[in-house]
Amino acid sequence: MRWFRAANDGSTKDTTRSSNPIGAERDPKRLVTFSDAVIAIAVTLLVLEIQPPEDTEHLLGGLIELWPSYVAYAITFLLIGQMWVNHHVMFDHIGSADRPLLLLNTLLLMVIAFLPFASSLLAHAFESGHGKQTALIFYGATYELAAILFNVIWEYARHGRRLLNSATDNDTARAISRRFRPAPFWIAAGTALGALHPVVGLVVVIAFVPFYWWPINGEVASIRRIREQSPGAL
Repeated sequence: MRWFRAANDGSTKDTTRSSNPIGAERDPKRLVTFSDAVIAIAVTLLVLEIQPPEDTEHLLGGLIELWPSYVAYAITFLLIGQMWVNHHVMFDHIGSADRPLLLLNTLLLMVIAFLPFASSLLAHAFESGHGKQTALIFYGATYELAAILFNVIWEYARHGRRLLNSATDNDTARAISRRFRPAPFWIAAGTALGALHPVVGLVVVIAFVPFYWWPINGEVASIRRIREQSPGAL
């Protein structure tokens, strides 16, 4: 009888596993930890792209001339930080990860790791005064891809509540979607304007920063429910 019960329990587990998305029983904590590490490296690399002036006899003037590098560093650091926050917003509500989600997240990290190069290109273009339109378009296109991937990851996870945890209600999931959806259009508008006037395009992209740092209505209450149901889970 013990053997029969053990065998029966095993078959039940196998049935439950096979009914879930591929690898859905995988805990996303390692995914989040790895993502945090990649994002931390990306923001660290930003400062390494700022090269000190070679002419130390006129050091002050040389430091002042590096202002495009400082601006590109500040904007990109805040934008990557914003991505880090929104990444945690998503995975506060994603309870499991399958292989497609892992692939999509890997593609997102690949784009984030590329941002220091795009930032450096933008800074050099503004310092030299040449190729500013091209650099702004390249910079905006990189962020556009990241914004699209954010939406794809979240919509994939929430479709049919495929990977969402039980504490996340549908209203919260929709609230997060509403916050993420404007990003590709916003960045595309800034990039298009940058093709005509780089400074205007850059201002539009900068305006993207405070909007996406603002808390998401309906999402905070859901986090409280998750913490109440699973103390120490977040």
